[in-house]
Amino acid sequence: MSTDAPPPAPVFVDATLRAAWILATDDALMAQSEFDRYRASGPGGQHRNKTESAVRLRHRPSGVAAIAEEGRHQGENRTRALRRLREHLAIDLRSEAAAAPSARLARMIAGGTAPLGEKTRQTGEYLVAIAELLDLFVATGAEVAATAQRLGITTGATSKLLMHDERVARAVNRMRNARGLRPMR
Repeated sequence: MSTDAPPPAPVFVDATLRAAWILATDDALMAQSEFDRYRASGPGGQHRNKTESAVRLRHRPSGVAAIAEEGRHQGENRTRALRRLREHLAIDLRSEAAAAPSARLARMIAGGTAPLGEKTRQTGEYLVAIAELLDLFVATGAEVAATAQRLGITTGATSKLLMHDERVARAVNRMRNARGLRPMR
């Protein structure tokens, strides 16, 4: 008997609202979130266990949460938690797929994976485009060929877009697993 819990059902929100949350300034996103600080446990020396430097953010409108506790300073951890919260908003929340790719997603597709380095993958524009790509992927039943056809690109190019970012690749494979499909590599 498997002990793996089934993946949670995707939470659906309005695409425009999700994009606004992802693209919001740090101050605006903090205002929409509950902020908790706490003492992180585990290794890291006496400073880590004596100060409340760990941060947990819970986005009130969506219920999505993110934590950061690896840094020794609360400010560092707050910045990391905000970045992770944006990532979770893009990767964990779904919207109805648009009939055609948005200009944002079309630009990402046209560029391919070459310009999608670490700095690019941390931008709000990238995260909104990835969210739209995942919406389309879900709408096509987590099928790469069907997603590629809707995007007007090859299955190889679609696979590269879905698998170039480790966070996105994990989400893609969770979606495929939920449908009984083989994981992508």
